[in-house]
Amino acid sequence: MRKFFQEIKADLKFKTAGPGQRLSEPSRAPREKPKAEVAPKPRQAPTDEAQMAAAAALARLELKPKGKAPSSSQEAIKNQVRKELMAEAAASEKGLSMEEKEQEEEGAAAPSVSGVYFICPLTGDIVRKDQKEKHLREAIQAYFSVDPVAASIMEIHTFNKDREKVRACVETMAKYLDNIYLHPEEEKYRKIKLQNKVFQERISCLEGTHKFFQAVGFETQTLPVPGQGKKSGCSQATEEYYVLKEEMLSRLEELKDCKEQLLGSEPVRAQLHRQLTVFQPSPAAARFELPHDFFSLTAEELRREQRLRTEAVERASMLRTRAMREKEEQREMRKYNYTLLRVRFPDGYILQGTFYARESVSVLYNFVREALREDWLPFELLGPGGLKLTDENLAFNECGLVPSALLSLAWDAAVMADVEAAAEEQRSPLRPELLARVQTLS
Repeated sequence: MRKFFQEIKADLKFKTAGPGQRLSEPSRAPREKPKAEVAPKPRQAPTDEAQMAAAAALARLELKPKGKAPSSSQEAIKNQVRKELMAEAAASEKGLSMEEKEQEEEGAAAPSVSGVYFICPLTGDIVRKDQKEKHLREAIQAYFSVDPVAASIMEIHTFNKDREKVRACVETMAKYLDNIYLHPEEEKYRKIKLQNKVFQERISCLEGTHKFFQAVGFETQTLPVPGQGKKSGCSQATEEYYVLKEEMLSRLEELKDCKEQLLGSEPVRAQLHRQLTVFQPSPAAARFELPHDFFSLTAEELRREQRLRTEAVERASMLRTRAMREKEEQREMRKYNYTLLRVRFPDGYILQGTFYARESVSVLYNFVREALREDWLPFELLGPGGLKLTDENLAFNECGLVPSALLSLAWDAAVMADVEAAAEEQRSPLRPELLARVQTLS
């Protein structure tokens, strides 16, 4: 062992000698007279202890601190963040959300419809769901230049969501107008104190009410408080009133019409746009890609619900009765506001439309009937699995037809046999104007 380290020390001394320095050779023995040649003994290999010591020394050398190289994992994270920021910036320039951008990069299938749309009853414009309320408000505001009374009534019924408060409001307002119409000679009925408790609690707090009073002929006046005479050194107490203009006394019938209009009006509701589309025969008819507009929940909540439901299915399926499972399914169906339905005709053509999830099956029958060349032709609709939809009063979410479904149409065999026998040529039962814009289902 000692001999082994002496040799290592000698080698280090040899390697570190400076220029011009004579190297010593401590490992060599002094010269002696030559003796008879003796075969050199073979050098022994280092012992196990020496090998272990050398290995430990080598390990210590490798553990010495070196210049820090960038962590590959940290660098990968930085590169990923940089990539996402660049993708987000590019998506922003195109007007896309990050989720849409990811779908674009992944080549995700395009939605079966681009969204849920509504038709404004005042302008006839087709607007997307998230723009519906804004557009409706702007349309009603613009209608003030046409009919301020009708516009104010629209505001009262449409933008105040508590229907009970609206009912109490319009009944109280109608009572004010009724008193004027029935007692035109009574001056007290032509004045409404704005600070009156009933007026404040039932009318003043609702949107559109003040515009209505102004539209039917009231104006704001500051009047002295009755029964409080002017005291020495004190100013007369006053209060704000709505007072009917004198000119309206000769137009009391108009006031009566305004009252009836106020009581008989309903909220202005944008109509769901069916987005009626006809597709050529396609094996992809049962595949649906729905946009997030179709769901009650937000996209993030929907993904979380789906994940939790998937995790619970296997655990709970063995513990629930059939009634419990059906109740759970119905609860899940209530999460959907809309449904996209397709009806496949015997000739393969596909009719598609958007519906509320809570609309009845009868609406779908009417939708199909309006698309027919001959709307009197009797037919039946078959749901998934061939189940006949005979109860037209059931809602789509009660029939399992949400958020999407492919149905089949079946003609009355006897009637169709007579029609085909009388027809000179076979033709599609759909209206020609629909077939003129038929699309290919991707």
